[in-house]
Amino acid sequence: MKTLIIIIMAGLLTSCTSNQKKMEQETNPFFTEYATPFDIPTFEKIKPEHFLPAFKEGIKQHDKEIDVIVKNGEEPTFENTIVAKEESGELLRKVSNVFFNLTSANTNKQLQEISKKVGPMLSQHSDNINLNKKLFERVNVVNESNDELNLNPEQQKLLKETYKGFIRGGVALAGEQEKEFRKVNEELSLLSLQFGENLLSETNSFKLIIDNKDDLAGLPDFVVEMGAADAKANSLEGKWVFTLDKPSLIPFLQYSDKRDLREKIFKAYINKGNNNNDYDNKAIASKIAALRVKRANLLGFESHAAYVLDDNMAGTPENVYDLLYKVWYAALPVAEKEAETLQGMINAEGNNFELQSWDWWYYSEKLRKEKYDLDDELLKPYFELNNVKQGMFDVANKLYGLTFEERKDLPKPHKDAHTFEVFDADGTHQAILIMDFFPRSSKRGGAWMSTYRKQYKIDGKNYSPIVTMVMNFSKPTETTPSLLTFDEVLTMFHEFGHSLHGLLSDCTYRSLSGTDVSRDFVEMPSQFMENFAAEPEVLKMYAKHYKTGEIIPDELIEKMNASKHFNQGFVTVEYTAAAFLDMDWHTLTVPEEKDAIAFENASMQKIGLIPEIVVRYRTPYFAHVFSGGYSSGYYSYLWAEVLDADAFEAFKENGLFDKNTATSLRVNILERGGTEDSMELYIKFRGQKPGIDPMLKRKGLLE
Repeated sequence: MKTLIIIIMAGLLTSCTSNQKKMEQETNPFFTEYATPFDIPTFEKIKPEHFLPAFKEGIKQHDKEIDVIVKNGEEPTFENTIVAKEESGELLRKVSNVFFNLTSANTNKQLQEISKKVGPMLSQHSDNINLNKKLFERVNVVNESNDELNLNPEQQKLLKETYKGFIRGGVALAGEQEKEFRKVNEELSLLSLQFGENLLSETNSFKLIIDNKDDLAGLPDFVVEMGAADAKANSLEGKWVFTLDKPSLIPFLQYSDKRDLREKIFKAYINKGNNNNDYDNKAIASKIAALRVKRANLLGFESHAAYVLDDNMAGTPENVYDLLYKVWYAALPVAEKEAETLQGMINAEGNNFELQSWDWWYYSEKLRKEKYDLDDELLKPYFELNNVKQGMFDVANKLYGLTFEERKDLPKPHKDAHTFEVFDADGTHQAILIMDFFPRSSKRGGAWMSTYRKQYKIDGKNYSPIVTMVMNFSKPTETTPSLLTFDEVLTMFHEFGHSLHGLLSDCTYRSLSGTDVSRDFVEMPSQFMENFAAEPEVLKMYAKHYKTGEIIPDELIEKMNASKHFNQGFVTVEYTAAAFLDMDWHTLTVPEEKDAIAFENASMQKIGLIPEIVVRYRTPYFAHVFSGGYSSGYYSYLWAEVLDADAFEAFKENGLFDKNTATSLRVNILERGGTEDSMELYIKFRGQKPGIDPMLKRKGLLE
């Protein structure tokens, strides 16, 4: 009787567990179709507690799908092995797309805790696939019969990338080396996550609080209003708050007459992650760099940079350094002359202090005003955010025939976001674009483009992309709308260029579609779009005074054009120094942890960075390379400038909105993603390889 009761109880427990799991799956949005227009995620229904079960189930399903491929009794073919692997893991992809977009743009403590659990799970899962020797055997059979398969270029590229992915993923490793490889990958996933979380916490923890009106000296009304709005948001009515977010930081550095306060906020910015507190990133960055060396060595590469660049257009670290030094030697003398000029202004005012890094923004803004009668205070009224946005849309319409319709009936990831349906020239649905403009404590700094779904095709059916474009611009105040600096306008056009790369994708395989191209090619479409922002014809399309509606006058456009080379020595040196720092960290050949600041100082001394300029990203807050995807790749913005300057010449030669040129760019680059070699795609568009001179001339660094 007792045995019977135990059996019955066990059955009931099993039944309860089964029913509970079934109920969880029925209420978890990831386990059903979204049932929304265009399959947009049902953001309002997705809760933090849904992610971990969905990740676990997604990994479980993906494992089963991989197992089916491995155990397929038929001879390996392109379809039953390469395509089958490509299309596997749909649930895991579905939950990952939402989760990682939210942790970047709208995170919280719950999501951060989930990240710490998910990171190692995904690292282990990825390694389980990349190190699956039986799966690789099937891939290798297909790869070796490539010449007999009559594959089209996109299929050939998918086969090549799949095979290469296994080689670069460590499939040749065995025994202790394989164990070490797995351990390194797991550690890196956690350390990169911690680096980003620390940086967000550091950024949020600093506030420059001003309660004396005299300390606002020099600040224009729009900056004062912004400070009051930030104070109100922090329950500090009657005061003014300035933060380390760029829309708050940069105007304060440009205009504040209070040198001590400029120094305070600037030092807080450049010491993010370097305060010897719970959020310190120095040891983490050094550990990441050492682990990357170890992983590269295991895979047979001398350094992490050699490993990364073997898969990029640059090919080798030597080629990257060659590019960087060419630019450095052109820009450094210009920056030194700029420093001398600013010191002259300081002396002329009767001051006896030497120019410091926290003075550069302030005195360069004064110089711009003096030399060109131009400053951001004069320009910002013409760059109201919605007008700029519409101007971008109009440019895309003139180039590619696209139109954008805001859809307030569609789900969105945050209440401040805006969702647009994108239509092609013939009126058919092309894509969804979600735009998110303003800073918040749950959003990391900077600006970026990502996707909730990449474009792809299965069995002839096209799945259109869902693209998100995230920025951190000045919020509207009680008296003014969001007004952008011209640098912010360029940022908006830049991210829109990335977005167009995703929106216009027309590929079969999602791993090759949209922005899935080599790291040093991905910035080409984005930086190409920046060129349009400053063109007089385009400025007159969107630069309208927010109060009067007056189109920006020719006089102002002429001043902008006259000042286009202004401060380019500083801008180029600041950026290129960071690219050198990235390369120096990642050309290490021995997996030893370094003193991060001593290493950074030595790196900057080696290239002769002048003391008045601080490297754009110091090691403890260099998120691009220690928590993003740009390690050994920060130079890519500079290489992309070479490409985009050359590409834009085609439009200057043939007409700004020449249809044939625009169509060629769309068909040969924007639609093709990574389906062919990047340089081959570029040559198809341009008819030639690019040279460096157009970029240097555009910057005013070459006579």
